[in-house]
Amino acid sequence: MLSSYQRVLREPGALLFSLTGLVARLPISMAGLGIVLLVEASTGSYGVAGAVSAAYMVANALLAIAQGRLVDRLGQGLVLSTASVLFGVAMVLLVWSVQDGWPMATTYAAAAVAGGTLPQIGSCVRARWSHVLSRPTDVQTAFALEAVVDEACFILGPITVTLLATAVHPVAGLAVAVVAGVAGGLFFASQRATEPPRQRHDAATGPRPAMPWRTVAPLAVVSAALGVLFGAAEVTTVAFSEEQDAKAWAGALLALWALGSLLSGVVTGAITWRRGPAVRVRWGSLAMAAAMVPLLFVDSMVAMGLLLLVGGVAIAPTLVATLSLTERTVPPGRLTEGMAIMQTGLVAGVAPGATLSGVVVDARGASAAYLVPVVAGLLAAVAAQLLPRGDDAEPTAASAGDAPHDDLTRGDTTTGAGAATAAATDPGGRAVPSSAPVEPDPLRPPG
Repeated sequence: MLSSYQRVLREPGALLFSLTGLVARLPISMAGLGIVLLVEASTGSYGVAGAVSAAYMVANALLAIAQGRLVDRLGQGLVLSTASVLFGVAMVLLVWSVQDGWPMATTYAAAAVAGGTLPQIGSCVRARWSHVLSRPTDVQTAFALEAVVDEACFILGPITVTLLATAVHPVAGLAVAVVAGVAGGLFFASQRATEPPRQRHDAATGPRPAMPWRTVAPLAVVSAALGVLFGAAEVTTVAFSEEQDAKAWAGALLALWALGSLLSGVVTGAITWRRGPAVRVRWGSLAMAAAMVPLLFVDSMVAMGLLLLVGGVAIAPTLVATLSLTERTVPPGRLTEGMAIMQTGLVAGVAPGATLSGVVVDARGASAAYLVPVVAGLLAAVAAQLLPRGDDAEPTAASAGDAPHDDLTRGDTTTGAGAATAAATDPGGRAVPSSAPVEPDPLRPPG
């Protein structure tokens, strides 16, 4: 079962950049909570702490796509190393301003700069996998591996930052996140052998390729809706635990949800899918909405834990399919930007989801508040139906052969030769000889 993972990790440099990426993106799950714990310990106000953390998160959401575009143009090495240093400096200033009682405007500004410069490691790791691997099935496995890494971050990060901030010092948890982000980011940026080439666009090379918005726009809506689902489900689960007089176990319930996703992520990368990522996004979004429905009727912590564990199984396959479809359709010269759009959608949806569910909890209680993630899941499922159809079969190892991955999945973005020379599959998944006529692929950007 694990042979597919062994195959992708045997690529030169792959294991190193994947492990480095794990360390470098720990701030994603630690910094926001660490800021809350630090500011609350200093000011005694969760309201102020939440506002500072919000400044960090909003700036990150607003600037992530711009950073992805810079990475594609200037290269990961330059952009990530610069962003890592700026992130570290801004976080040090944030901590200093809180500890020494500087004006709050300084703290808000430092938080915004830190959020805006947080290195987009997740998008860059996936761009590297797309660069170093040649078979679409291997890219699928690599993306599943990164989904497992993401879940590991979101299980370990909050526990670590909370333990350090409460048992050691309020600064300790945030300090670990900063060291991991800066050191990991700089080391990741220094690994030039696996770095995708820069994509310069000028008078000599021509304009940058168009973004395939017919696919990217619905996927962005799917990502944002799933972000709403995540934010709403987390807040509602905490409220449910408090109603059950077991608030201390809220983290355990959310960990079970993440565990279900982690386990399904491992399976996702170990099997060969017969249907393409567009189909899996459609069904996965619907499954995530359906998994929320039983939570409306639960009144037991044990039952809630079991349902969240099972419901989590739908998360990783859906996210992997979303990013796989992005990788398959976005031109190489804008791949990091495309990945950043999806990641930004997820992040941007969390705060509205948490807010909406909080309003419903106050008015109707936790059980009724699970309607918010149900509706968000249905919105994602509707958006997924807008994805172009016509390339719903997953390329197989037999049809993929040893063709370069970029040519096989996107076509040659300069001449369009990839679609004419690579082997294809018919809607039933059967191999079609490369000499046979191939229908135009609506999921591929124009050559």
